[in-house]
Amino acid sequence: MSRIVPTPRLDLSAFPDVWRVEDLARESATISCGAPALDAALPGGGWPTGAMVEVLQRTPGRHVWQLVLPALSRTLQDQAGPIVLVAPPFHPFAPSLAAQGLQPERLLCLQADRRAARLWAAEQSLRCEQVAAVLAWLPEARSEELRRLHLAAQRHDRLLFVFRSIAEARLASPAALRLVVEGVDPMELSIIKRKGPPAVQPLHLPATSRRLAALLQARRSLRGGGAGKPLPAAGVERSHGLDRTAAVP
Repeated sequence: MSRIVPTPRLDLSAFPDVWRVEDLARESATISCGAPALDAALPGGGWPTGAMVEVLQRTPGRHVWQLVLPALSRTLQDQAGPIVLVAPPFHPFAPSLAAQGLQPERLLCLQADRRAARLWAAEQSLRCEQVAAVLAWLPEARSEELRRLHLAAQRHDRLLFVFRSIAEARLASPAALRLVVEGVDPMELSIIKRKGPPAVQPLHLPATSRRLAALLQARRSLRGGGAGKPLPAAGVERSHGLDRTAAVP
């Protein structure tokens, strides 16, 4: 009778692009979105860390800060490193971010024209021990390239947001969470991918913080006796402090 020789265990850490069962089953930690309705709709009650969150938009840059700023502010309270912005379409308006509790000096903007350079910058940022979170605008990234970023965020437990065109919603994605963001004020969020049952109804969230909305109302009142005048209705184009940006040259 032949003797059974045990097969040595393969060290999968040498193969960073291989999915492991324990990785697929692992529950990610979360950070509150700052909006109770959105927290309630997300597995774990917030944005997942160690996973990619994909935000799909028709207009790049709209509502980005109001959507992610509460979580970024909490992240910076616990970590000393910067938040890296990879190829942002606009420069953030520093005074408004500071008023919302996010120190502008904690932001590190990396500009890159080529797709490969953007992907490289995002992946290297995720691997950097000092980086607290990464926001990357990657309109031309392919699924296999996004999977590398997702794995890097998972391996280094980073908060990662990737912003792409709404046209990509019909394509498969390795992201743990995918959102379609539309509308002006309120913004409309449709969750098209999450762990668990699919979301049936979109969420409608204010596009401005309470403090900023109060400031806008006060300004309207001071300009020509407009006391009590309502803010622009939903669907009416308008800008506010968090959308006040300068085009990146």
